[in-house]
Amino acid sequence: MAIRSYKPTTPAQRGMDTQDWSAITTKKPVRSLLTITKKTAGRNNQGRITTRHKGGGAKRFYRKVNFNLAESTTATVEHIEYDPNRTARLARIKDQTGTYHYVLATKEMRQGAKIVSDIEVPIENGNRTSLANLPVGTQVHAIELQPGRGAQLVRSAGTSAQLVAKEGAYAQIKLPSGEVRLVSVNCKASIGSLGNEQHQNISYGKAGRMRHKGIRPTVRGVVMNAADHPHGGGDGGRHRMARAPVTPWGQKTLGYKTRSKRASNKFIVRTRHQAKRK
Repeated sequence: MAIRSYKPTTPAQRGMDTQDWSAITTKKPVRSLLTITKKTAGRNNQGRITTRHKGGGAKRFYRKVNFNLAESTTATVEHIEYDPNRTARLARIKDQTGTYHYVLATKEMRQGAKIVSDIEVPIENGNRTSLANLPVGTQVHAIELQPGRGAQLVRSAGTSAQLVAKEGAYAQIKLPSGEVRLVSVNCKASIGSLGNEQHQNISYGKAGRMRHKGIRPTVRGVVMNAADHPHGGGDGGRHRMARAPVTPWGQKTLGYKTRSKRASNKFIVRTRHQAKRK
């Protein structure tokens, strides 16, 4: 996937990029796999903002993605589609019973390709099986954390994890962040790397495009009044941090680690911070 630049006919379009839509084969989704989702604009049931910077944006339907494709499924890729709710592309597949499903599309996936989900599958892109049946070194995505629960890890555009070791009941998975984590060998994963890998390099160019995505403006704390933010106040001088940066509610931020002691810590062999130091 490449990035397409605009001709700079306006100041906003200078440096503005967009996605390459050449891989998309249809604009019309499967109606039976759509559902309506009501927007909340970041507000809870009392109408109070609990998540800032959300609101507006283009209307969109949610696509029901099958993150737990059943065993003994053989399907054909009919189309590669755009999904407004995620960064990765979707593949519309039709199984042997004539049922349609949406699955995450890999980088090399094309129309007419075959996908198999079973106990033993060929080591080819898009096929899905348990980690116990995959050779060490395989690139995988859409990884389960608990058998039968469905994919939870590595679902974003351009990402993939690597199966680095298998020992006993657990496999070691190296995640895109560099973290190495233990996952049960009975958990399933799909083979290959996800497509749309240039998504992170897109420059939106102007605020209006972000508003279409449902993202409202973000105001820096240093330009607020003292009553509105811990960074606020002052006489209009230099905006330097006199102390460690915090959120509007006083919680330290920008590098401050907030992960508490969790039950899942025992499954982390190497943290992403340890990986970055090496």
